[in-house]
Parts: sequence; structure tokens; C-alpha cells
Amino acid sequence: MKAIILFLLITVSSVVYALDVKPDFVVAADGSGNFKTVQEAIHAVPDFRNKTTIIFIKKGIYKEKLILAASKKNVKFIGESLNETILTYDDYAQKKNIFGEEKGTSGSSSFYIYGEGFSAENITFENSSGPVGQAVAVWAGGDKLIFTNCRFLGFQDTLYTYGGNNRQYYKNCYIEGTVDFIFGASTAWFESCTIFCKKAGYITAASTADTTKFGYVLNKCKIKGDAPANSFYLGRPWRPYAKVVYLNCELPDFIRPEGWNNWGKESNEKTAYYAEYKSTGKGADPQSRANWSHQLTDEAYKSYILENVFRGWNPEAK
Repeated sequence: MKAIILFLLITVSSVVYALDVKPDFVVAADGSGNFKTVQEAIHAVPDFRNKTTIIFIKKGIYKEKLILAASKKNVKFIGESLNETILTYDDYAQKKNIFGEEKGTSGSSSFYIYGEGFSAENITFENSSGPVGQAVAVWAGGDKLIFTNCRFLGFQDTLYTYGGNNRQYYKNCYIEGTVDFIFGASTAWFESCTIFCKKAGYITAASTADTTKFGYVLNKCKIKGDAPANSFYLGRPWRPYAKVVYLNCELPDFIRPEGWNNWGKESNEKTAYYAEYKSTGKGADPQSRANWSHQLTDEAYKSYILENVFRGWNPEAK
């Protein structure tokens, strides 16, 4: 009897949740919603709609190469289950297109996001091609993007924060990978995220523009993984003016003592800005860090607030 009551409570709560958010469209692989595929739902969103369009995605593995065009503004994905609502594809950089040409890193993404104001909750985004080189799960190429309680699964180049003017906010997310698995030019804030390091590599490869004040900010994040000791760098500069700051983050023993890598160019040490503030854990070793990196003072730390980093935008504002 207890089991039956528990099942009913779970069922009712999931229905109430769906009704509370009042989805405009429901995607269900089994045909019980408005659409069977996520791309069909995206196509149904009116172009340049100013109000938020909510798409509720039921449990299922949706193997689709998705594109959210720039004309699809203010779209919100809500998954029924973080671990069971999976948007996935398996392209990778060296895979050939119909003309026999390599797709390249940019062509490998499972999901391309260009629409401003996109947000997602309780969704798993995946590139399932495995350890085959560059293989992007999400090309995040829009401004004012918000991801809450989402997973990003892949190996090399998992999350591409594309576009120097774009601002992106990731909260309570899980991001995994090997080499340069968080990379790109956008200003992105990662709040209370779990960063899972696999094998060996570099967590970040920012390509921040010289005219952009803030690049990546990781605040209260936990760096975890199954990588061996001394196998991971906090980051390396994909472009000379890369900017990455770790604030109040927990670092394990597989973080290399020097922390940062110059990508084989000493000149990058004069232009990149890499810093930490009150790192903890076995991987926190300020005395051994690269001498061209920084440990923030309390005064410098005060500038790291959302509105300041995001040039007036506050993703937490209701």
C-alpha cells in the first residue's frame, strides 16, 4: 500500500509540475505530446516572439541534431527528468559530411543555440561520439542564456560558449570532459556547478576578446573527476586575451600545481588573465601557481558580482 501511495504522489507531483509551468508545447517520443521531436517544437515557435515560449520535454532519448535559430527568441526548455530527458547526437570534427569533407569542431555540435534569451532546466545535453577528438555537445551562441540543473556530457570541447558579446549563466549544472571542454569567447558565469574531469587535459580554453573585461567566472564550483594526479590544468588561452577566474572553488589533487598553461606561447603570459580567490582542497596551491597568474585580493574580489560581470544583466532577477 505504501508503494502505491508513493507512486501516486510521484505521479501527481510530476503532473502538477507540468501544469504549474503551463507549457506551450509538449514533446514526447511516445506521441503523447504535441510533437515527437524537439526540432518540430522549435519550428513551431513564432519568430521573434517577445514572450517566453515554454517547451516541456518528457523523458526519452532524443537523437537529433538541433538548431535554435536567432529568430526563435525567449525559448525555454524544461525536462521532465534531468537524467532521463536526453538531447543527443554523435557528430565529431573528423566525421565526413556529404561532400567527403571533415565537419570540423564547429560542425560537430549536437545542439546549436542562436536565439537570445534561451533557457533550459533539467535537461541532459550530450555528444555521444566518445573520445574521438573535438565533439561539441552544445554550441551556446546566443545572448542572455540561462542553464539551470542541466548536464553537458562529452569528452573534448563539450561546451562551446560562442560569441564575444554573449552572456551566459550556468547554475547547478554538471559539465564533463577531457581537453578544453569549456571553451569560447563568451562571458560565462558558472555558479555552484560540478566540473567533472576525465582522463587528462585542460578545463577551460577561453578566447576572450581584448575588449571584453570578463571571460569565465567559476564561483563555488566543485572540480571532480576520475583523472590521475597532476593531470589537469585549470585552463589555457585559446586566444591571447583569455580571462578565467575561479572563486571559492574546491580543487582536487589532479589539478597541476602550476594551475595554468600558456599553450606553448610565452607571449600569452603577458595578455591572458588567470586568477583564483580562496580555492580549497588538495589542488589549491597558491605558492606553486604559474607566476603570471593572480590570487585576487579581497578588494578585487568585490568586482565579481553578476550585474558587473554581465554588463547590467542579472539572470537571477525575477
